Amino acid sequence: MVTVTVAPAGRSVSLAKGLPITVSIPGKGVETATVADVKAEIVKKFPRFEVSRQKLALKEDKRALVDDKTLRDAGVVDGGEVTVKDLGPQIGWRTVFLIEYAGPLVIHPIFYYLPKIIYGGSVQHSRVSQYVFAMTMLHFFKRELETVFVHRFSNGTMPFSNVFKNSGHYWVFSGAALAYSVYSPAYSSSSPFIRGTYRDDPTFLMACLGIWIFAELSNFSAHMTLRNLRPAGTRKRGIPHGYGFSLVSCPNYFFELLGWAVIAVMTGSYAAYTFLAIAGYIQTVWAIKKHRNYKKEFGNQYPKGRKVIFPFIL
Repeated sequence: MVTVTVAPAGRSVSLAKGLPITVSIPGKGVETATVADVKAEIVKKFPRFEVSRQKLALKEDKRALVDDKTLRDAGVVDGGEVTVKDLGPQIGWRTVFLIEYAGPLVIHPIFYYLPKIIYGGSVQHSRVSQYVFAMTMLHFFKRELETVFVHRFSNGTMPFSNVFKNSGHYWVFSGAALAYSVYSPAYSSSSPFIRGTYRDDPTFLMACLGIWIFAELSNFSAHMTLRNLRPAGTRKRGIPHGYGFSLVSCPNYFFELLGWAVIAVMTGSYAAYTFLAIAGYIQTVWAIKKHRNYKKEFGNQYPKGRKVIFPFIL
């Protein structure tokens, strides 16, 4: 049996007023008991203090201990002490993704099919508006399906308040702003901004559609490669190889940005370019972090010539 003292990190924990406590894990030693076992014992003492809200760390260390690590690997000794912090109400990552992508799926049909309510009159949609509507709906429907059937998440939950921040740029920029722009009278079939321009050229639009389909399928391929690296229910990580990964660490981000770049070019919309810039910044930051983590974890085994997100550039 192993025993561990659990103390509050900083101020007292409202859902665990009795801290510090000593928990015992019967039948296990530090070689077999895990951080998750300690969290489960805390829940037994304080039923409202759910596992997802708990952040365990070593004393004088702010780094969270990983649930599936043994106490020995986490640096916890028999009779040692860990601290616990309340992370607040949590929500599942999968749920957050579903909420994020649901926004544009609801917003775009409202602007597309109800122009009298939005713009005060009917709008005869141009070819480019029709293409953008179909492409946007298919993109986010694909993302919803991937969230349910493809993605595997190393972290189970995030703070509930993050759902608003994470959903904001999808709901506002690729949702309301883009829809308001490309389904407006300025993009109608009779608008001088459309008639006689490349935005109404079937050959140009079909070429854009072809590149967009290539980007979407390539993005899906990258997601499948990442999925197959991690067995279900594990945090296992490996070095991704194959299509796209020979050039960059995060081809899924590159191909998604390529798809949005196509929409920006074919429409010339300020909203499309704004969303592309925001998404490009966010995903580049994510990619740099992932690239560094790959190099830190795998060292010399990680391909040296592989860029971060943009082939041959960054």
